[in-house]
Amino acid sequence: MTILDNIIAHKRREVADRESLVPLKLLEQSLYMEAKPLSLRHYLLRDDLSGIIAEFKRKSPSKGIINAHAPVERTTLGYMQAGASALSVLTDTEFFGGKNEDLTTARRFNFCPILRKDFVVGEYQVIEAKSLGADAVLLIAAVLSGEEVLRLGRLARSLGMEVLLEIHNEQELTDTLHPDAVSLVGVNNRNLHDFAVSLDTSGELARQIPDEYVKVTESGLNSAADIKALREVGYRGFLMGEAFMRHARPEQACAALVQQL
Repeated sequence: MTILDNIIAHKRREVADRESLVPLKLLEQSLYMEAKPLSLRHYLLRDDLSGIIAEFKRKSPSKGIINAHAPVERTTLGYMQAGASALSVLTDTEFFGGKNEDLTTARRFNFCPILRKDFVVGEYQVIEAKSLGADAVLLIAAVLSGEEVLRLGRLARSLGMEVLLEIHNEQELTDTLHPDAVSLVGVNNRNLHDFAVSLDTSGELARQIPDEYVKVTESGLNSAADIKALREVGYRGFLMGEAFMRHARPEQACAALVQQL
């Protein structure tokens, strides 16, 4: 089994356990279920912001512990004060060291779009994302069929949230892109099977993504030069986590990059 296979197998068991402990009726009692989500698409298209989606991530399967001590409140608030357009919060515990409470903490202290970053495998997680205060959810084409993306995307939209569809190649784009379900398309420069990274992936796929979708590039971004180069081929969103989180003060690393831009 690949790393991705292991993650998805574990995620299905984890979600089933959580659904038995916290049924949908409890999730639907959250105050956030009635709140109107912010538009990630709109914030990324704003010319007065950087386009950076700053991510809070403690660890990863490929790098291990990245930053175990950065506080969610200070880091996420600092990201926004630095000029990030939006936040991404990892909520997977087993492989990324996150938790649902990280997102709710970020929500309390920030008025900006927040993407729930996790491996979504079913409807429960979409509703859960809304109950946590997320404005957008990530759907990964490598682990979902076109029908699943359509069903989960429509559910997210019915709750007022937007969907960032993550792809790795042209075939995934062809198989899973649905205008009724997706608002943004993210190209992950990291191969989820072997975790190799190449920014050429975003460059090659930029022309394949229809212009009506906001283009987001993910993983492997480290500098203002990377962002400027990918802006030139049509990207408006730049999801960055490790580049910031490997510093003792991630928010300061984000501020320095925004200044360079």
